[in-house]
Amino acid sequence: MRLEVLAAAVDKEPRRLAEDMNLQTDAVIVNQCDHEDSDKFSCRDREIRVFSMKERGVGLSRNTALSYAKGDIVLFSDEDIRFYEGYEEQVLAAFAKNPAADVITFNFKVDERRATYYNREARAIRWHNYGRYPTYSVAARLDSLRKKDICFSLLFGGGAKYSNGEDSLFLHDCLKKGLRLYASTEEIGEEIYRESTWFKGYNEKFFIDRGVLYVFLYGTLARMMALRFLLAHRTVMCREKKLPEAYRLMKKGIRLGREEQKKEREHGREAAQ
Repeated sequence: MRLEVLAAAVDKEPRRLAEDMNLQTDAVIVNQCDHEDSDKFSCRDREIRVFSMKERGVGLSRNTALSYAKGDIVLFSDEDIRFYEGYEEQVLAAFAKNPAADVITFNFKVDERRATYYNREARAIRWHNYGRYPTYSVAARLDSLRKKDICFSLLFGGGAKYSNGEDSLFLHDCLKKGLRLYASTEEIGEEIYRESTWFKGYNEKFFIDRGVLYVFLYGTLARMMALRFLLAHRTVMCREKKLPEAYRLMKKGIRLGREEQKKEREHGREAAQ
């Protein structure tokens, strides 16, 4: 098997980025910047292919990288990730040990302010625990993704209309389409802390965007899951906006989300005609 890193970046010098990320495998870097071109170079005797584009949106970057990917296993990444020595062997070994796995998530050292998970035991990822993983933790069999036509939403994430959630939606679609997901305890790199490009506090946009996301994740259960989310995190998230106001904003987002779904269905019908 061959591993390929698929990295999303904004306004980076690709050769410097490859060094900063400590890339030791083939990679595709999609760099959102002020020009459009393609290039390739070698880093540690591995091929790094670069595609520069003017359009914005992390989902677009990841889908572009997926379209050019050639590796048996693809490992998604961001510009602020630095891999440890030997990550290739760790990732490939995890898939070799679990031939049934289509997707495996790995551990990264992160700042406590951004920590959402840490795999302390190897286990299957199911509907009750898939929502905690960032995209950069995810490795997948490229053939499995292409057979099931799985890609990233263009509505969510940095540079998109709604601020985040493309990672949860991706894993949601993997489960929905029958892929087998597992968690590994291997730590393969670290996140170099930087200020979030989308999180500006628990403000109006945060709750509205979260409401939109919940429609795509939970469908008719969106309102119930929104209230559950707020009750579970009210001591942290409901300081600037009190719980009733936060719930009102999430319900507004849920209405917007249903409109977005309607647009997607109509677009799908038009494309099929």
